[in-house]
Amino acid sequence: MGIEIVVWSHALAALLFGGLVIAAWRTREPHLPRRGLVLALAMTALWALAVAGIGAADMGTRITETLRNLAWLAFMIALHRRSGSVRPPVAIGTVYGVVALVAVAALAMHVAGNAGGPEIAREVETGALLLRMLVAVAALVLVQAIYSSVHPSAGGGLKWVVFALAGIWAMDFLIFSTSYVTATWANWEVALRGFSMVVVALAIGTGLQRKGEWNVHVSRTVAYQSLSLVAIGAYFALLALATWGIAAIGGDNARVFQTAFVFGSTAAILTLVSNSWLRAWIKVKLAKHLFRHRYDYRGEWMRFTETLGAPGGTALEERIVKAIADLTESPAGVLLVPDAGGLGPGASWNWDRAQLPLASDTALAHHLQATGRILDLDAIRANPDQGDAAAVPQWMQDAPDAWVLVPLPHLGSLAGAILLARPAVSRPLDWEDFDLLKVAGRQVASYLAEARAQDLLAEAQRFDEFNRRFAFILHDIKNLVSQLTLTARNAERHADKPEFRADMVATLKDSAERMNALLARLSQIHRGRAEAPQACEIVPLVERVAADRRAQHPVIIAGARAAIAQADPTGLEQILGHLVQNAIEASPATEPVTLAIGADGAQVTIDVIDAGTGMSPAFVRDKLFKPFVSSKPGGFGIGAFEAMQLAQQMEGRIEVTSREGAGSRFRVILKAAHAADLPVERAA
Repeated sequence: MGIEIVVWSHALAALLFGGLVIAAWRTREPHLPRRGLVLALAMTALWALAVAGIGAADMGTRITETLRNLAWLAFMIALHRRSGSVRPPVAIGTVYGVVALVAVAALAMHVAGNAGGPEIAREVETGALLLRMLVAVAALVLVQAIYSSVHPSAGGGLKWVVFALAGIWAMDFLIFSTSYVTATWANWEVALRGFSMVVVALAIGTGLQRKGEWNVHVSRTVAYQSLSLVAIGAYFALLALATWGIAAIGGDNARVFQTAFVFGSTAAILTLVSNSWLRAWIKVKLAKHLFRHRYDYRGEWMRFTETLGAPGGTALEERIVKAIADLTESPAGVLLVPDAGGLGPGASWNWDRAQLPLASDTALAHHLQATGRILDLDAIRANPDQGDAAAVPQWMQDAPDAWVLVPLPHLGSLAGAILLARPAVSRPLDWEDFDLLKVAGRQVASYLAEARAQDLLAEAQRFDEFNRRFAFILHDIKNLVSQLTLTARNAERHADKPEFRADMVATLKDSAERMNALLARLSQIHRGRAEAPQACEIVPLVERVAADRRAQHPVIIAGARAAIAQADPTGLEQILGHLVQNAIEASPATEPVTLAIGADGAQVTIDVIDAGTGMSPAFVRDKLFKPFVSSKPGGFGIGAFEAMQLAQQMEGRIEVTSREGAGSRFRVILKAAHAADLPVERAA
């Protein structure tokens, strides 16, 4: 009875698949890989007929089963051709090729086993069964990849066919695994396989009646997942083959050898997989040899924009560096931004800031703005005579991790540059790297320019708010003036009345108090126009500033004891007052602030030195001399800004050197003057 069920189930399946051959050939679906489907259906019908006619164990049936499997694999890879490309992705094609070779190897082992004796046939058949299980598992993985890659426009027809394919390979795996465990082929298993093929035929027939796109878009992620799953399946299949071989030749100690092999091979695989360098090397080799392009541009661009727009506490500059570094798998990077001297270090991501210079580089900035070229530092080190080498600073060439420098051009100017560290697996840059980094550099340059424009707008808004505050103060002054004017007019007529005189005195006192309060508010944030620079002695002025602050904090005067500079004395005293007060507030109570005077005949310098908390390069460059920005809680952010404005009005400047945790040095630089230029009253 069991044999009859096997025969009739497979005969019905053969009949249905034969009908599907005619239906598939006559279909006019434009995107259907018709020839591949017709071939697969025909080979399946032939295999089912062979099982029904000559039995499942016959050599002819095994050959037709292998041909059936190869035909369905060919149809599946034909689906990938419908993604619009000339040929399927190389990685997917490689997987299909490996699976096809395993299927052929299983058939070859079966043929070789039949050529020997019964004992050899049984042993070899076990290995062939393991290979057939591997083919079924790998095919299921590939079917899952097809299902994950089905285009949204695909109708139900393609999905029905995908489900049918999953049914074919799932039933094969179930039958093979059951036979491997039980070491027998039961008739009910073969009959169940026949009935499952009937269901598969009905599913394919339903799919052929549906309309829709037959497009499959394979992403690089799906390709990597497919390769990984196939590799895992291959590992388990090879593990089973190895343990089977050990059992055949190991004798009494076979169980010990099998256990040692399983644990040893598993530990070795886990050690290799956990190695980050090996994973990066494999990814580079796969991208180089199995894909037509190094980058999955859609995936990279989505990750790039997600990093740039990621919410959280990370600053935009750091996110920009990370977004560029992620494109090339670089572990670190640093942003070089324009400043007064060229390009100086800005924000960084995973980069040791101790390796970065304090000074800016003018030649590099001019070269990048003029050429816009991405600089491959390894190529420059290999050929130091090329034109780009002269513009690259020595510290950058000496840094072993420095790999590539990406300029950030924006509307004819240079918004900055990003220095990337060498990835785990170093490789030479190619045209795809240059093109992608060029486009990404322009994109992040626009982000930087927009952020800086937003900062300027915010600064203008703060100035607008500041002006509104002055409007309120002027309104109060106008009211006071109106009140005093009215009092003066009434005094002409009522000055002889005691009551009026008393009221007038009270009014004058109130007005004076209100004006003094306004002046106190204004004196914190405003000065009149500076006097013209003139020759003045610096030491007495510095001593006055120090004396005013010594009750608050220790202040030391050092350096030259005679120095004359061109300056506005009142303005210079205010500059030093701001700087000394800031130094005091930044310093520990026991650490004195030093005022060091220097003179070399051409310039006079006054250094305000503290051993306080110091400032970051980014704060010094971007925020220190901007109004309304302060590193102190509750600070108004006007002192340093006003000090710089006053210094520029007297044709001087202020330079800053600071390190976080090591303190700061503010240097006021003025033009030197001679004793003969001093005013007469001071010279006397």
